[in-house]
Amino acid sequence: MARYTGPVCRLCRREEEKLFLKGERCYTDKCAYERRGYPPGQHGQRRRRKASDYGEQLREKQKVKRMYGLAEKQFKAYYVKAARMKGVTGENLMSLLERRLDNAIYRLGFACDRAEARQLLLHRHFKVNGKRVNIPSFLVSENDEIEVLEKKREVGKITDALSGVDRRGVPAWLELEKENFKGRVKALPTRDDITTPIREQLIVELYSK
Repeated sequence: MARYTGPVCRLCRREEEKLFLKGERCYTDKCAYERRGYPPGQHGQRRRRKASDYGEQLREKQKVKRMYGLAEKQFKAYYVKAARMKGVTGENLMSLLERRLDNAIYRLGFACDRAEARQLLLHRHFKVNGKRVNIPSFLVSENDEIEVLEKKREVGKITDALSGVDRRGVPAWLELEKENFKGRVKALPTRDDITTPIREQLIVELYSK
């Protein structure tokens, strides 16, 4: 599946919001969005016209899709699955995205960002419930245990990420045993567990047309 491989700071500037796509750099004064908080391109600093309803819906969808590092086809598949589940479609969608294994690894602090978590997964650095898993889209369930393989615990990217986990914090639906390189899914994520400003109802309205 094709994946965006260009400069990720450009995506934050396009959405005019910090998406934390570049790990620790996003927390420093080197963050490109902090230095140039306007859209990229030669017309980026021009006063922008008020977006239409469709424009707002599209931008919100693009923002969330880029946050989780998904392609359009994959993102829409999550929406279709969320719409078929019981409950509120938007909340179901956000819960499914949070349950992705690459996201859970990032949230636990084993990686500085989701792209790094995906790379570590593909290199088979993790076990889920005692079995190696290298599928970023794997959906974690309640009471699942995520663990770094013992021979991979000295990998620099993992140790560097864990050193900054106290600043980033671990969401309430996850539990981290930092010393043992383990994490556990205490409960399925709810909408209240997602602190990032996301208006998921706009995404539902866009796909419902």
